[in-house]
Amino acid sequence: MMRATTALAALTLAGFGLAFYLVQSKPPATPTPAIDLSQKRESVGTRPGDVGLAPDIWKVARTRGNELALLGAGCFWCIEDAYRRVPGVVATAVGYAGGTTEKPTYKEVCTGTTGHAEVNLIEFNPKKISYQEILDLFWLWHDPTQLNRQGPDVGTQYRSVIFTFGPDQARIARESLAREEKSKEHRFPIVTQIQSAPRFWMAEDYHQQYYIKNGMKNWKIDK
Repeated sequence: MMRATTALAALTLAGFGLAFYLVQSKPPATPTPAIDLSQKRESVGTRPGDVGLAPDIWKVARTRGNELALLGAGCFWCIEDAYRRVPGVVATAVGYAGGTTEKPTYKEVCTGTTGHAEVNLIEFNPKKISYQEILDLFWLWHDPTQLNRQGPDVGTQYRSVIFTFGPDQARIARESLAREEKSKEHRFPIVTQIQSAPRFWMAEDYHQQYYIKNGMKNWKIDK
């Protein structure tokens, strides 16, 4: 253990980013047995709330008896893929939210000048999975103590943020954050933001369901 600690301390400034990641991040998390990941990801829809087709995505989702969650937890590829495994999730999409630029492109968002975060829009059936359980997975699948980064991905677009639809979600999100802070699961303060949901802009098509399209395993949950 001492050798490993000494070796880590001896890293040069050029490798500081990697050292910071190794020290601060949690190991890949495994969901508790109470959270089922048996759903086939290929069977889940791709336009939550008919996003891109309907002006009021929340209204569309509620008409179907569903709700929406909008979450930023670092790179959106693996988070989307993970949520597609969760029974009760009926559709997912990745995109951008929280910035000032309309119709932002991935290239623009990556500059950090648009103010947008990479986010996951999730439509779910509240009779099968609750918003609180959606948030339980959110905390589990990323490190909410890393400010404007997730591991080697650095920038405000990778910030940890919960965008809420209405007062009920805002209350649940605040309560969930408070419980997470009291859980002592994290060695550093949680920096997750909670904000009202802004407009969601869908990312380019090649980003949607990226892991499925490229035959990739999800390091967060696949063994």
